Amino acid sequence: MATKTRRDRHPLQSLITLAITFLVMIPFLWMVLLVFKDNSSILNDPLGLPQSWNFDNFKRAFETLDLALLYKNTFIIAALAIVIELIITFLSSFALARFVFHHKGAAQGIYLFFIAGQAIPPFILLFPIYRITLLLGIENTYWSLVLPYIAMSIGFNTLLFTGFLRSFPKELEEAALLDGANLWTLAFRIVMPVVTPVVVTIFIFNILYIWNEFPFAVTLISDPEMTTIPLAISQFKGQYNIDYGGIVAASLLFIVPQLAFYAIFQRQIIGGMTAGAVKG
Repeated sequence: MATKTRRDRHPLQSLITLAITFLVMIPFLWMVLLVFKDNSSILNDPLGLPQSWNFDNFKRAFETLDLALLYKNTFIIAALAIVIELIITFLSSFALARFVFHHKGAAQGIYLFFIAGQAIPPFILLFPIYRITLLLGIENTYWSLVLPYIAMSIGFNTLLFTGFLRSFPKELEEAALLDGANLWTLAFRIVMPVVTPVVVTIFIFNILYIWNEFPFAVTLISDPEMTTIPLAISQFKGQYNIDYGGIVAASLLFIVPQLAFYAIFQRQIIGGMTAGAVKG
C-alpha cells in the first residue's frame, strides 16, 4: 500500500522537481547561449540563437586571463582560510556543546553572538576591514583576504558543528575520559572522526564561497599578481567599454568546475547539512 502511494505521488514530485531545476538552470543556459555571440549580438538580440559557433570569446578569455596565477592565488587563500577556520570553529563549537560554564547562560550567549554574525551584510564590513588591513600592513597579501574569510565563516561553521555535537550522544566521550583520554585526545581523536560529515560540508561550502567572493577581493586587493578568480572577470570591463562576450566566457570557465565539484560531493553536502541541522 505504501509503495502504491509513493508511486501515485511520484509523477507530481518529478514534475515539480523538473520545473524547479529548469528555473534554476535558465541563467546558466542563457550564458551558454550568449558565449557564442559577439558583443553587438549580445546587446541587440540577447535572447536570439547564435548564428554560428563563434569561439572568439573563449579565445579572448584565455589570452586575457593568467589561469595558473588565478588558480594558485585562490587555492592558497582557500587552503589557509579553511584550515584555520575549521580548527577554530571546531574547538569553539566543541567547548559550547560540551563544556559546563559557571554562568548558566554563557554558552548560549556566546553561541547566539557567533550566529548573529550571519545577519550582518558583508558590505557593511568592507570599510572597517579595509582600515584594519591598512593598520596591520597586510594589504595586497594573502592574509588580507584570509582573515576576513575566517571571520565571515564563524557563524555558519558554528551553527553546523554545534547543532551536530548537541545531537550526538556523550557516552563515547565519557568512555574515552574513563580510559584516561585528555582534552586534546578527546577532541581530535574521538570527536573529530565522528563529525567528518559536517567537516566535509563546511569545507565544500567555504571553498565555493571563497571561489565566488568578490566584494572583499576587489576592496583589499589591487596588485595584479594577487588577483583571484572572482577579480579576473572584472578585467573585461574597461573605462569606456565592456567586453560582454569575454565576461560570459570567463564566467563559464569558472562556473563549470563548481558545478562538477558540487555534483561529485552533493551527497556529502546534503548529509552534512542534515546532520548539523538536527538541533540548533
